[in-house]
Amino acid sequence: MLAILDYKAGNQTSVLRALRHLGIAGRITARDSDLFSASGIIFPGVGAAGQAMRHLRESGLAEVLRDLTESGKPLLGICLGCQILLEHSDEGDTRTLGIIGGGCRRFSEDLRDEEGKPINIPHMGWNSLRPLRDTPLLRGIDPGAEFYFVHAYYVEPEPELVLAQTRHGLDFCSVYGKDGLWAVQFHPEKSGPAGLTLLRNFHRHCRNVKRQAGPDAGRETGRAEEGGQC
Repeated sequence: MLAILDYKAGNQTSVLRALRHLGIAGRITARDSDLFSASGIIFPGVGAAGQAMRHLRESGLAEVLRDLTESGKPLLGICLGCQILLEHSDEGDTRTLGIIGGGCRRFSEDLRDEEGKPINIPHMGWNSLRPLRDTPLLRGIDPGAEFYFVHAYYVEPEPELVLAQTRHGLDFCSVYGKDGLWAVQFHPEKSGPAGLTLLRNFHRHCRNVKRQAGPDAGRETGRAEEGGQC
């Protein structure tokens, strides 16, 4: 089962719908018992970084996410989830989770597209990726495939973690991570066959990790019955 983190930042339902389409068991939850027992975590979200971080800290989920990633639990950040895995966001000058080194910047009004026209902010619509490093997350996806983006801010993680870039006035990081801790700026759940392939790849990695860990994997429950909902 994949746990879809419920931290009141929206977009969880469309992720669950995509998993059901793929025949993958998923649950929208904030319960520690679900998060620790799941084979992997999907950390989606839309909205403002500051509001999201307030809920994560007040609910205790910020610390739970750190514990989960430190334990090696696979995690996929999507859009806002991708941004707040880093240390800081320029949106509201927000200190974010700090699980990955780096920050989040706003697209500059001075940026121009290939025709010399001002870019649209937010970056909204379909765009392609330029892979920089091999990653299981993108296997089986056509190099020309496009994904659906909606964002006014872009991530700048540690350079060695950048897995793919996308062009919108500049070449920004659209996929980053390592060893099952991955993040994407676009919405795979809204990106048609290519996005579904990415979600399937993540699920396959989660199953492999759990299989290798053995029958006791996922039995840790943390603060098992506190808060959240299923």
